[in-house]
Amino acid sequence: MKKKLAILCTVILTVLTISVSLYSAARHSATNHALATHASDLADVVAGPGRIEPLSEDIKLGSEVSGKLKEVNVEEGDSIHKGQVLAMIENDDYRAELASAAAEVQEKQATLRKVVNGARDQERSEASAAVHAAQAVMENARAELERRQTLFQAGVVSREEFERYTRQFSVAKEEYQEKVERYSLMNTAAREEDVALAQADLHLAEGQLADAQAKYEKTIIKSPIDGVVLRKHHRDGESVSNSATAPDPVLTIGDTKVSRVRVDIDENDVNRVVLGQKAYVTADAFGKHKFPGHVVRVGELLGPKTIRTDEPTERVDRKFLEVLVELDPGAPLPMGLRVDTFILTDGQQTAVLR
Repeated sequence: MKKKLAILCTVILTVLTISVSLYSAARHSATNHALATHASDLADVVAGPGRIEPLSEDIKLGSEVSGKLKEVNVEEGDSIHKGQVLAMIENDDYRAELASAAAEVQEKQATLRKVVNGARDQERSEASAAVHAAQAVMENARAELERRQTLFQAGVVSREEFERYTRQFSVAKEEYQEKVERYSLMNTAAREEDVALAQADLHLAEGQLADAQAKYEKTIIKSPIDGVVLRKHHRDGESVSNSATAPDPVLTIGDTKVSRVRVDIDENDVNRVVLGQKAYVTADAFGKHKFPGHVVRVGELLGPKTIRTDEPTERVDRKFLEVLVELDPGAPLPMGLRVDTFILTDGQQTAVLR
């Protein structure tokens, strides 16, 4: 009895061993087939890490002058339009300089008009009347001198009296000549050098006004595009630096009507990527969902990796080429999200994205 039981146990053990071996072989075979199929698919796909960005790329707006923010008029997520005032630096001193320069221009314009136009009609009439008055005084002095000369020759008046009337006539004659010259000057066209000097003074004032206007405009931060505020880096009352010397953005904006993906392609795959190829991206937050798009730009220069995945096995010792993939409208992917990008090469261009 014991012998039969031992034989039965041996048979059962043998059957179990054979079954496990067959199952393992089948499973191994299926796994190898799946890997082979996946490897076959990857042969027609170029993959790389990417990052979602707006159509315009990220535009960082800063101030061209250092100072304190008077106001920041927008919040993150706000829609903006081209030319809209987004922020302003304290600019009372710049506004005062602008007003002073504008007044200087008005003064120089008036001076130029005065030089070109000459005297007014009222001034000419006044000068003409002065000429006639001086002429009357001179003629009266002449008549008195002639009468005194006759009396002096007759011995009726003294030489001293005769010389006094002679001097009076000379003074009256000089005043008459002065009035005539002044009236003539009013009726003569302005000299070329006087006009040129007045024009030069006006151009100088206009240049100073343009400089003051430019300085004032630098305190106003306007949107260069229609888009959305992506990030607000500073708020009212905070001090900012001149972004031309030290990057210190106030706002980051972008045109989000269309989403794009900036992808790093390994140097070994650059020959397989061309404009117009279909592509899709996936993101951990959206599971296995694929967001389709197409290649719209292929870089011209290889460089270091710009998009990091933070994986321990990530290769950073190779050269990469930047490629832009434009996603189809409606992709609900936030700007800056890291995604995995798959570009379909010739063998997969007719593949259906699921």
